[in-house]
Amino acid sequence: MSDDGSRLESIRAAHGTGRTLSSTMEDYLEVIAELVELKGYATTLDISRYMSVSAPSVTKMLRRLDEGGFLDYERYHGIKLTAKGSEIAESIRQRHGTLLEFFGMLGITGEAAHRDAEGVEHHLNPKTVSQLRKFVTYLRSNPKIIEEFGSL
Repeated sequence: MSDDGSRLESIRAAHGTGRTLSSTMEDYLEVIAELVELKGYATTLDISRYMSVSAPSVTKMLRRLDEGGFLDYERYHGIKLTAKGSEIAESIRQRHGTLLEFFGMLGITGEAAHRDAEGVEHHLNPKTVSQLRKFVTYLRSNPKIIEEFGSL
């Protein structure tokens, strides 16, 4: 452990980022967006099954997201993301896609890549994601680098 406590300071700074949404809330928005894209709507039961949580837990979270202005929720009716909720869900989906592409370039695919992307996507600084996107684009335009890395 370092004498100056820099590791502790970095942990404190990471937890004091001022984020308004928890990882769980972001997961709900992401799942709702995916369900709406697939089926045209999302229900409490769909979300409950997909996320493996109880229907009452889903209802409680939907109320919180509704109060935060991220979705429009009326019990026994469909769930619609607001512009604010859609923007966050799309941002998460883009982060996830960038991470999957990067992991694929590293040779990590399938379930491992998806689990790792889920674990990391909520915790990255937007600047980090932006730089990672640039790096992925650079690698994509220089396939020899990926080939060379793959042969290591």
